[in-house]
Amino acid sequence: MEILDFDGFKWLNESNIRFDGEKIVMYAPAKSDFFCSDGVVSEGGIIPESLDNAPFFYTEVSGDFVMRVKVQHDFKDIYDSASIMVMKDKKIWGKLCFEYTDFRTRAVVSVVTNQISDDANGVNVEEDSIWLQIARVGKSFAFHYSFDGNSFYMARFFNLPVDETVMVGLLPQAPTGEGGERIYSNFSLEYKTVKNIRVGD
Repeated sequence: MEILDFDGFKWLNESNIRFDGEKIVMYAPAKSDFFCSDGVVSEGGIIPESLDNAPFFYTEVSGDFVMRVKVQHDFKDIYDSASIMVMKDKKIWGKLCFEYTDFRTRAVVSVVTNQISDDANGVNVEEDSIWLQIARVGKSFAFHYSFDGNSFYMARFFNLPVDETVMVGLLPQAPTGEGGERIYSNFSLEYKTVKNIRVGD
C-alpha cells in the first residue's frame, strides 16, 4: 500500500506549512535543529549544539516501509537543510539532509542518534534539489539519494533499537541561520519490505 497524501500526519514542533500542487512548502524557524551533542567545542568552525526544536511533520508507521521525496531550498546559512527523519523518540533517531555544509558545499548529510549524535557528510551536489529516501527492514535502516528519482544510491546503512512503530516524515532545519522555506515534492510512502536494503529496492 502506498500513501500519497498527508491524512493522519502530526507535528512535533509545529511550524507553517502550505500545499502548492505537488509541493509541500515548510518553514524552518531560526536556530532550529535536531542534534544531541556530547559537549564537544572547537576554537574554530561551527559545532552543532544540542537542539530538538526543528519542525517534524510525521506519521506513525508500523513495520517495513520506503519513504521518498524530492527536496530543495536556497542554501543561505550554514547547516540549512531540507531533511527527512525516522524517530523512536528524541534520543533515538536518524535523519538524512540536503544541507549547506560548513565546508560551503551542498551535500547529502546523515546523522544517526542513539543518545548521542554522529554527523557524516556525504556526496557534494551542484544542483539545488535532490531526492531523499529512507528504507526500513526490521531494526535496520538505509538512507538513499537520487538525482533523477529513479536511480538511488546508498548514503548510509545503520541499525537502531526501535519499536515496531516509528515516526517518519519531513524535517526543515536552520540550525545557525534566520530560517526560511524548504520545498518538498513528489512524496511517497510505501509499506513494503525491500529485497536489498543497501540498494533500497
